[in-house]
This record gives sequence, C-alpha cells and structure tokens, in this order.
Amino acid sequence: MSETIRDIITDGKYVELKYKVIDVKTDSVLTEVEYPLGYVHGVNEVLAPTVTRELEGKAAGDTLEVPIDCNDLYGPRDESLVITERLEDVPEEYQEVGTAILMENDKGQTKSFLVTRMDEETITIDGNNPLCGREVLFKLDILLVRDATEEEMEYGGKVEQGPDIEGGKAVPI
Repeated sequence: MSETIRDIITDGKYVELKYKVIDVKTDSVLTEVEYPLGYVHGVNEVLAPTVTRELEGKAAGDTLEVPIDCNDLYGPRDESLVITERLEDVPEEYQEVGTAILMENDKGQTKSFLVTRMDEETITIDGNNPLCGREVLFKLDILLVRDATEEEMEYGGKVEQGPDIEGGKAVPI
C-alpha cells in the first residue's frame, strides 16, 4: 500500500493555477485566466494576500473558492476620482472605453485612470480600481505544485530557455 505524497503549497514551491474572478452580486465573470499562471509561493505576490493565504497547504488537483470584499483591498469608491470631460478636450488616442490613461498630479504622483463611458459629447474616466465596492469570488484550480528551481526562486516564476541568440541565456516568462 504505497501512498503518493502530493506536494502542498508552501513557501518556495512553484505553483501553476487557473482562476476566475466572479462578481457575487451579478454572478458575472469579471476576469478569467485562460493560460496557467505560474509563480513561486512566498517569493512574489501575484494574487491578493487573502487568496495567497488560502492557497497555503493546498495541492495540485484542489479547487477552492475565496470570497473577497474589495473594499478591504482597495477601500470604498471615491467619486472624486470619476471625471467627465468634453470629448473635444481629450486626445483622440484616449477616446475608447477600456483605455487606460496614466495621469500625473502637480506633485508628480501618477495614477491610472480607465475610460469607462463615452457618448457623442462627453467622456468619463475613473481612477478607482475596477473592483472597488464589489464583493467577488476567486475560483481557483491548482494545476501543479512542485519544488521551485534556483532560477525560479530568483525570478519568482517559470524560467524557460530562450532562442540561442547570444549564449542561450534563460529568461523569465
């Protein structure tokens, strides 16, 4: 009776997973990772800390659901970060819903805004995180858990051999 020992997620393990982020209120999928996301647990934070903590001790083949109140992550919506301008005052390259605009204040601080609405005369940009004010559910499928290589530990993720152009150095992907 030999039992296969499964690697569990702890610091220093290379993990591959897929996930969906679902809006609890509307049951709509907000984000879905189509290709496996690979990272080294405890080396880099690619997911919200709450999700990372829930992954601890899980193994390949496990599926889990992690509810998150995004107010805890991003704070409440700040309506002062929602700006509506006349369309003619906005450069044409920003005139498309979904476009990200990096803006700078008079102190040199930058913030990303997203074009959220447009009509014939106006455009609205929003500096709130798109998940602000929402309750979401992370649905995660763990595909692989194994010891990370030294290179993966260094880069925080999967390292693949690139084309042999000048010495064939490994590059993080």
